[in-house]
Amino acid sequence: MTTMSAPGYRAGRTLPLRVEAARQLRRRRTLVVAGVLAVLPFVLIAAFAIGGRSGGRDGRVSLMDTATASGVNFAATSLFVSAGFLLVVPVALFCGDTVASEASWSSLRYLLAAPVPRVRLLASKLAVALGFSAAAILLLPLVALAAGAVAYGWGPLQIPTGGTLPAGTAAGRLAAVVAYVFIGQLVTAALAFWLSTVTDAPLGAVGGAMGLTILGNVLDAVTALGHWRDLLPAHWQYAWVDVLQPHAEWDGLIKGAAVSVAYALVLFALAFRHFRGKDVVS
Repeated sequence: MTTMSAPGYRAGRTLPLRVEAARQLRRRRTLVVAGVLAVLPFVLIAAFAIGGRSGGRDGRVSLMDTATASGVNFAATSLFVSAGFLLVVPVALFCGDTVASEASWSSLRYLLAAPVPRVRLLASKLAVALGFSAAAILLLPLVALAAGAVAYGWGPLQIPTGGTLPAGTAAGRLAAVVAYVFIGQLVTAALAFWLSTVTDAPLGAVGGAMGLTILGNVLDAVTALGHWRDLLPAHWQYAWVDVLQPHAEWDGLIKGAAVSVAYALVLFALAFRHFRGKDVVS
């Protein structure tokens, strides 16, 4: 039996990425997230100006204590204070809101009736959500690097344990760090996206992904788990600190990236599998 379709219809041309990206870009939450991430470095600069420099806890010097040494130090510190929670929020928001919001607006069934194939719909929405997540993660260090260079000068990276890295080398290492932070956030993205296909409540998908991510951080703090913690993505979220050393250590980044990608692939597959057979009534 031959399936008939309208003249000119091409499944691969439905819901173009530029259309979905334009829709997401016009949403208020996108502008709010961009504003918060762009303002944060200036809030930190003001905090350092008011509070001065810390002498370290128990005589130990940390990355926070070298934040005002140079622009690259400030960018690294901004990533350090935000990677554990703040950057989780835009990733969970962009990926958890993407399908569930359409269901909550009762527009999902009309998209599928366009007709947009289900796999095409999910692929377009996932690609745009990951693109916006990557942009959010990139925005913070870029603004921090520029603001830090103006406030503290363009100089070498002062390593808390001693030594320096040339500014150019440090900037290149920071680019690798940003890429790793994005890969580490793929687990949160996949969790949020999967939950977005399961529930019609955007806040449920976003909150569920953030809650499970926080749970992973809590479990990683339980030292009694021993080597089982190596299987938790949260265990590797700060492995990038080893790259900001005179002799970069990449083993932690490779292991952390492998764990994150493995979890993300499974969760993305579950999202596509569930949505393909889902009875869409909203």
